[in-house]
Amino acid sequence: CSWPDSTGDGLQKLLREMTAGVYCTRFQVEESFGSGSHATTRYRRLMRRFGALSFVMTLASCMPYGFAGGGLPSRIRTVAVIPFENLTSAPQLQQELTLALRSDLKDKLGLREAAESHANAIVRGTIQRYETDIPIGFSATNKDQTSARRQLQISVDIEMIDQSSGKSLWQRKGLIADGQYEERGEAAGRKQAIQKVVNELIQGAQSQW
Repeated sequence: CSWPDSTGDGLQKLLREMTAGVYCTRFQVEESFGSGSHATTRYRRLMRRFGALSFVMTLASCMPYGFAGGGLPSRIRTVAVIPFENLTSAPQLQQELTLALRSDLKDKLGLREAAESHANAIVRGTIQRYETDIPIGFSATNKDQTSARRQLQISVDIEMIDQSSGKSLWQRKGLIADGQYEERGEAAGRKQAIQKVVNELIQGAQSQW
């Protein structure tokens, strides 16, 4: 028989070899060196260490995969974001919302993007309203000038659907999200509002099941 290496290199290989009976048994070590010898004590410590590691690895291998994509059912691994119907006069909203949804569904829920015909789930909806230039206050920039802070609002209907069953995984109608911005900074406020819409979907998906 051979003596196990205590280094971390190749621990999985070591465990396989232990299972196959490659290494010395405790009785072989005690017979060769004596039950109270330093070699036998060291062997026991190594075996306890490797035994604990073996238990952890076995337990990990038996764990079920459970969920993919936060709180979604495990079968939901891919998603297609369908460009939202845009009922507003701001054409850029459709693309900006679509890109933000695709990015966060991948980064925060771990869902891979797929074509609609192959995706496990789809996200679709309608941009119902987009209102800008809602004054909310003024701030002084120097003695002679003031800067007006403004607010915008987006209202959307949004839904995530399980394609295999046709059932809704999460939906919200009339979801309103706002964003604040300085004069001539509408794009920054729009980004805030869009991110709030995306966050609602992510949190809603994670709360399922």
